[in-house]
Amino acid sequence: MILDPRLEYLERRDARRNLVAKAEGRDRLVSWLRLAIFGVGVVLAWFTWRSQADDGSLLLLPAGGFFALVMLHDRVIKALNRARHAQRLYQDGLDRMNFEWAGNGNPGARFVDAHHPYAPDLDVFGEGGVFERVCTARTAAGEEMLAFWLCTPASADVVRARQAAVRELTPQLDLKEELHMLGEDARAALSSATLMKWASGKVPPPSLGLRLGGALLSAVTIGMISLSYVGQLPWGWPVVGIVALSLFADRLKARTAPLLANAPQAVRDMRVMTQILTRIERCKFQSPALLDVQKRIQVQNTQASTEIARLSRILGVIDIRQNMFIAPFAGLVLLGTQGAFFLEDWKRRCGQYVAGWIAAVGEFEALCSLSTYAFERPEDIFPDIADEGPILHGTQLGHPLVRGCIRNDVTLDQQQQLLVISGSNMSGKSTYLRTVGVNVLLGLAGAPVWAASMTLSSVQIGGTLRVQDSLQEGKSRFYAEITRLKQVVDLARGTRPLLFLLDEILHGTNSHDRRAGAQAVLEGLLKLGAIGLCTTHDLALAKAAEALAPKARNVHFEDQLKDGVMTFDYRVRAGVVERSNALELMRAVGLDV
Repeated sequence: MILDPRLEYLERRDARRNLVAKAEGRDRLVSWLRLAIFGVGVVLAWFTWRSQADDGSLLLLPAGGFFALVMLHDRVIKALNRARHAQRLYQDGLDRMNFEWAGNGNPGARFVDAHHPYAPDLDVFGEGGVFERVCTARTAAGEEMLAFWLCTPASADVVRARQAAVRELTPQLDLKEELHMLGEDARAALSSATLMKWASGKVPPPSLGLRLGGALLSAVTIGMISLSYVGQLPWGWPVVGIVALSLFADRLKARTAPLLANAPQAVRDMRVMTQILTRIERCKFQSPALLDVQKRIQVQNTQASTEIARLSRILGVIDIRQNMFIAPFAGLVLLGTQGAFFLEDWKRRCGQYVAGWIAAVGEFEALCSLSTYAFERPEDIFPDIADEGPILHGTQLGHPLVRGCIRNDVTLDQQQQLLVISGSNMSGKSTYLRTVGVNVLLGLAGAPVWAASMTLSSVQIGGTLRVQDSLQEGKSRFYAEITRLKQVVDLARGTRPLLFLLDEILHGTNSHDRRAGAQAVLEGLLKLGAIGLCTTHDLALAKAAEALAPKARNVHFEDQLKDGVMTFDYRVRAGVVERSNALELMRAVGLDV
């Protein structure tokens, strides 16, 4: 059992750093040896030329040595790159543990959706966001699966299954390092649309007659060439056979050409995936989610890696026809056409499983990302997942992306559905909403949360923390907010209970309309069974909680002004805030108010 993650990372980073230093030394040594042997070869060639010797066998020794060193150097460079990648892996982990990861990881920019009900509000994607902190996936499939989990809260049973898998994977650093070493090539491969399109394309019915006919035609033509070569048959007959072969292949070109054209790229992609699948297949897991991943990479009791290896061999044979010396003979045996028939067989048997293999790899990588996050945050806990809800009970919640974040409690359930949070500017209201939201989305993705304890049911999340106007869409800030509020209310009408996070609700309109509209929206959400938080710096809105009691309660954040300096303790307190700091802040920046 690893007791100190930071110490473990330091030891592993330093060990890989030593490997890098040794590999760099071997790299320099082999480079100098190559240069020296090349020089010896040049000198021997010069002496051979000067002496006008007919025997140049002396040149074979340096030539052979040079090419041997070229092959050795390739292995040395690969070992050096692996050591550098491993060193970087553990240094990145240390940076994440030291809160120095923002801007150095994968921000998940391709997953940004401005209309998602909570991803923009909780900074799920973008530099310094949740995805960048959690994601260590090296394949596009893993990134896509993790992004989906962070944007789609799972059911209670699924969350518990992921938690068990994450717990099992958390201490397995060697396994995750091996996968990381495969990742550079896999990142490009497993996002290949060509692979998916090729594997899922329609396959013609089996064609035994065409195969046998083609084989017979090839045999007859080769036999006629042999007879003509020994003078037993006029050369006109082999010409007829070759023409017949060409017509046969051309007749099937519409069927075989697309398959052969896209197969090389698809197989290169799948060869990379084979390395990952092979590593997963070798593991011995206990948790149901990981066993399910292994089950999904089997085809009729055959491992996916075995099937992909078989496919690679088929393509290897077909690729021989590209060789200029082999091409004439490849045409005689219809290598491309017959190879396409074998590819059709493979697609007919396995093509339907390729999408599942990629999904399984993606799920495994997503679980590895969550387990790495769990390893690097040993103080975090896995929330208890309740079957009935909605419920959110958390003690000492902190924002996992904020160093030194002040920790607060939250209690929301069917008896107390709403907390109306008042407080002055910069007092911590919005951060509190994000703290609750980020911990909920992490907990429902299967990750640990920053809390002393937490009980959580499966909920949908809706927020209004990052509502902005849009010149492109012609929307004002107020119209954008009420549009988002409509989205939140629609979510509350769904099958899953809602956790809403409403920041400065309706602050873009006048005080009378704000209070009436906000109270109506909150009352409607509570009637729909939702739970949530609503912040305001308008003290008049705090009365909405009194009107909705006992389902709602007022809490607040305070500030202190001493010697013209505003200070905050970021602690949640019961009741309504007693004062505002707006005028003091205005005076502090030099406004005459």
